[in-house]
Amino acid sequence: MSYITRISAFLPGEPIDNDTMESVLGLVGGKPSRARKVVLRSNGIQTRHYVIDPATGKPRYSNAELTAEAVRKLAEQGADLNGVDLLAAGTSTPDQILPSHGVMVHGALGNPPCEVVSPSGVCASSALALKYAHMAVSGGFSQQAVAAGSEVVSTFMQGKNFQAESDKRLAAMERHPEIAFEKDFLRWMLSDGAGAAELRPEPNAQGLSLRIDWIEQLSYANELDACMYAGARKEEDGRLTGWRELAPQAWLDESIFAVKQDVRLLNPNVMPVTVSRGLADMLKKHPLRVDEVDWFLPHYSSHYFRQKVYDALVAIDFEIPEARWFTNLERVGNVGAASMYMMLDELFHSGRIRDGDGILCYVPESGRFTSVFMKLTAVVR
Repeated sequence: MSYITRISAFLPGEPIDNDTMESVLGLVGGKPSRARKVVLRSNGIQTRHYVIDPATGKPRYSNAELTAEAVRKLAEQGADLNGVDLLAAGTSTPDQILPSHGVMVHGALGNPPCEVVSPSGVCASSALALKYAHMAVSGGFSQQAVAAGSEVVSTFMQGKNFQAESDKRLAAMERHPEIAFEKDFLRWMLSDGAGAAELRPEPNAQGLSLRIDWIEQLSYANELDACMYAGARKEEDGRLTGWRELAPQAWLDESIFAVKQDVRLLNPNVMPVTVSRGLADMLKKHPLRVDEVDWFLPHYSSHYFRQKVYDALVAIDFEIPEARWFTNLERVGNVGAASMYMMLDELFHSGRIRDGDGILCYVPESGRFTSVFMKLTAVVR
């Protein structure tokens, strides 16, 4: 058994609104993006945070430093970071290829030697960090684990990194907003932040803790090609050609290191696979009734998908009334691997959770279609 005893979030700088974000990220080809308003109208995000200093255009934090700030906020809630014996940190956007993100976070924290793991991937990476910590604490291998999720994507998304190629897509985007996913879409979707959770084998002596009942992850990569990718070119047959096989000039000419999404693959598959099929497959192992879910925390990347998540739940006869949904996408943005921690942190400290409340969290990953669900139970003493 393990319990989330503390949880935190760290967002860099002041909130950036929709009218300001392009001045922070910079123009592509010296021209404002005509796609921005179309994308923002669909995703419903009003504010987000960037590590980029609007005044200087320089990053104020690395990903490792950002994550360390989130972990330090656990100490502000009473955690003794000198006692941490396991640090598990997941992200889509490490600062470098090697060494691992986790050890860089450990170095930034400066706490005593401990076990460190760094699950890789996209949004599911931080959920797997939490699962590793849960298994270590439940198995008696850790007495005080910290799991974290973080993203620094704004430096990826700066205008200087992109070709002036989005204008020709605008007409199609007006008819089908999801088609904008491939490249320019992500500039107006993703943002920066970090979250962290402390896990213990016992709940807090006083106050709220969250018992982790189960965390399940399923990959459907055996059936579907890569959908969200970076550092590669996607070929017509669905294969990825990695950056090491490409000429250095192609890295610039084709924005090889930009994060991209294959919307032709995404739209027909993401909800049927990661919601309907993913949850149905997991419920075979962990039976759960709808009336046992008091809070549903879905990490959908855009408000555009909210109704689609709902419909996918209805399709498997698991309709969760929207009054039980909790999300802060509109205020904090899509923070990828950090989003689930952001939602849990806000709900945990809201004073709205009651003893015995059941919490179901959903983390999809379109990288190659991975689905994560986790079930928590509130314990109040």
